[in-house]
Amino acid sequence: MRSGTKTAIVGGVFLVVASGVGYGGYNLWNGVTGGDTTVGTKTDAAPKTGPVTGDEVQATAKDFLAAWAAGEPEKAGQLTNDPVTAGPAVAAYRDGASISKAEITPGTPAGATVPFTVKATITYEGVSKPWSYASELTVVRGQTTGRPLVKWAPSVLHPKLLTADATLRTGVAKTASVKAVDRNGDELTAEKYPSLGPIIDDLRKRYGSEVGGETGIETWIDSGSASVPDSTLLVLSKGKPGTLKTTIDPKVQAAAEKAVKAYGKAAVTAIEPSTGAIRAVANSPAGGFNTAFLGKQAPGSTMKIVTAAMIMQQGLAKPGSPVQCPATVVWKGRTFENLKGFSSTGDLTNAFLLSCNTTFIKPVKPLDDKGIADTALGDTARRSFGIGLNWQVGVETVDGSVPESEGPETAASYIGQGRITMNPLNVASLSATAKDGRFRQPYLVSAELGDREFAKAEPLSPEVHSGLRRMMNAAATRGTAKDAMAGVSSPKGAKTGSAEVDGQATSNSWFTGYSGDLAAAAVVESGGHGGDAAGPVVAEVLRAG
Repeated sequence: MRSGTKTAIVGGVFLVVASGVGYGGYNLWNGVTGGDTTVGTKTDAAPKTGPVTGDEVQATAKDFLAAWAAGEPEKAGQLTNDPVTAGPAVAAYRDGASISKAEITPGTPAGATVPFTVKATITYEGVSKPWSYASELTVVRGQTTGRPLVKWAPSVLHPKLLTADATLRTGVAKTASVKAVDRNGDELTAEKYPSLGPIIDDLRKRYGSEVGGETGIETWIDSGSASVPDSTLLVLSKGKPGTLKTTIDPKVQAAAEKAVKAYGKAAVTAIEPSTGAIRAVANSPAGGFNTAFLGKQAPGSTMKIVTAAMIMQQGLAKPGSPVQCPATVVWKGRTFENLKGFSSTGDLTNAFLLSCNTTFIKPVKPLDDKGIADTALGDTARRSFGIGLNWQVGVETVDGSVPESEGPETAASYIGQGRITMNPLNVASLSATAKDGRFRQPYLVSAELGDREFAKAEPLSPEVHSGLRRMMNAAATRGTAKDAMAGVSSPKGAKTGSAEVDGQATSNSWFTGYSGDLAAAAVVESGGHGGDAAGPVVAEVLRAG
């Protein structure tokens, strides 16, 4: 065979097409060597070391794909660095997905990575449909043998096989079909809004039969976990979809998808403060982990919205009260400082718009004398903002957490560090509550679906409500959020944040704000200052409202 020609059909239904990987005169029936000519011969030579060579990458990729195509899972497994796991996974690929034939076409290697495409036909109970996708494999050197081996991961077989428990399945769908629609009644699809793919799958799993849907025949990723929804890859025959209305605003959703694509890892959520309706949710990368709803990260200085409310509720200061903003402050033996060691003088509003860390620690010290410093923030978060309650959004979400703290951790929690965890959904709700004056639990579908009961919290007092809006407006018009919010319509308010993460050189960028009847929050991993990365994401979403 010559490079660029098709091989004979291997294993009856599978074949490998030569392309970027050079096949030379290699015969697929001649045994698999992984590019090592010493396999099967006695040698006293020490195992090879160092990076794999280009020839080894090509030969190993060729041999692995040939064994996979030939229906020889044990042989394919032995060409990986985890044969115990890889062999059974390759064996399950064809049977689990009911693949009747397939072509595997390698592409041109990029270093040790070889891309390839799979063009398959899936047949189930007399129904057939073509199916194609792209994946890749990486060749590494075996630690003990020195042989070039495929670095095993389930995603080698399909890029959406992300865990060892996930498998490909074809059959009668486990859940009824749904047609998820936006607030206007237009269909939502993962093709148009990639971030909604996993969410639509979750909605289908929860409410498909409840909205009158009927099952069809599909190929899907079975996650192997009750808490993770399956993901449909191919519909061989449609069932009868039931219509499921969501709160998504198509214009805001499109803006959210576009905004997060500018960053490698980012997430944003938008909420309508007057109702709690979720208008948009987007993640980058799209279709993967839903950081916007499921993340558990320190929210940084966006937490000062809650801390400011606590300060006012406890009678420690009002927006116009003079407060100190020294460069550093000590709490229980630990020194906390402002960004770049700045200091300032003025009132609480000035400290908020400058995001002065020390102001949100120093004035709270009297609560320590009362014995409530460790619990006051969590009480305010739960009682006034609904954080820590059981939110019934309609899909899987993670509730924010503001646990009781002690020692220096208490001071850290006041500025959004310590053990506090949030995601953009939670932080967007902080802004929505500050804007509206009352916590309205965010929701994606009506409470009637699943007979859910929304979480409730106490309304903010008029003084605290007006105080928060005054401070957030100051931050948006003449503070750290000014540049990002410059093109956003009034009435508006915002708060920046940056959160330090252990082992991460640059802090996560956080930003939350509102404009009119729309509130949003975003996080950009390693984005630095809140106004630099997350700020533009939120601003783009708010402008679409």
